[in-house]
Amino acid sequence: MQRRDFIKTLGAAAVIGAVIPAMSFAADAPKGPNAFSYKQALDTITGGKTPVKSDKIHLKVPEIAENGAVVPVTVEVDSPMTESDYVKAIYIFATKNNNVRCVAMHLTPANGKAILGTRVKLGGTQEVAALVEMSDGSFLVNSQSVKVTIGGCG
Repeated sequence: MQRRDFIKTLGAAAVIGAVIPAMSFAADAPKGPNAFSYKQALDTITGGKTPVKSDKIHLKVPEIAENGAVVPVTVEVDSPMTESDYVKAIYIFATKNNNVRCVAMHLTPANGKAILGTRVKLGGTQEVAALVEMSDGSFLVNSQSVKVTIGGCG
């Protein structure tokens, strides 16, 4: 065997030895949160309960976002925030992003007011949805469409 042939064979064996195990690990790797669709994420959080569309949720999102990387979102929920009736959690979803779950915030009656302000990243024009979990175990939802433009040109 020539030295060149030996080096080629050795190189091919090294590539095969590295690629095949990597492929098998990739097939067995957990999909993680990016594998969830909006419906699957809702079902996971609600335990299969159907959330009710509610006007108690005031979702403030711009109709047109010039920069999808930093879209301001404010969620305010009409709730007395007493020991017996309060908002337990607020979730924000970008329904068409690879990872639909953007924010999860847990609250107690000590918060006094159910309000959340943040910025989310949107991969394109889509719905932004707010899911609210109440202390009695019920779920409320509201959503708004956001058109994402490049450089403000729609």
